[in-house]
Amino acid sequence: MVDKVKLVLMSCCAPCSCGAIKQLVNGEIPGIDDFIVMFFNPNIFPDSEYQKRLKEQIKYCEKLGVKYVVGDYDHDAWRKCVIGLENEPERGARCSKCFAYRFCFARSWALKNGFNAIASVFGVSRHKDQSQVDCAAKKSCGDIKYLPIKWDEKLRNEINRESDFYRQNYCGCEFSIRK
Repeated sequence: MVDKVKLVLMSCCAPCSCGAIKQLVNGEIPGIDDFIVMFFNPNIFPDSEYQKRLKEQIKYCEKLGVKYVVGDYDHDAWRKCVIGLENEPERGARCSKCFAYRFCFARSWALKNGFNAIASVFGVSRHKDQSQVDCAAKKSCGDIKYLPIKWDEKLRNEINRESDFYRQNYCGCEFSIRK
């Protein structure tokens, strides 16, 4: 008997996750029996930016009737995770470490809560590299299956055009604000 796929979808913000969530709601990703959106982004800085992104994510999930979970915002712990990598460029070693940190949290949460797969929208942003996200996930998810789903970019762009989402112009951490 094949296990039912219960997916944790990791999200960084509503503009990046909206298309993926809609695809999952519509049953467009074969084999997914249940899912929850996880907002675990201790990398986002400052706190006011984190709160804006969180508010938008919750608003969108609630609009669609989608379950979500919010991980603790512990920016200091995240900073300790990336110490020594502050001067890395975007898409550099700091980003890989950040993705791994967040995937490890998702793995732990999934195991405790009966979920058996993880996917993310971390790579859909123009600021990130999907292959880097996939590599970090595969190394971090362990016994939880990582699903490198190719999300519908056209749908995401369409939802974004029609929405009033708050949109940011940097990845999230203080080091990505640099010019």
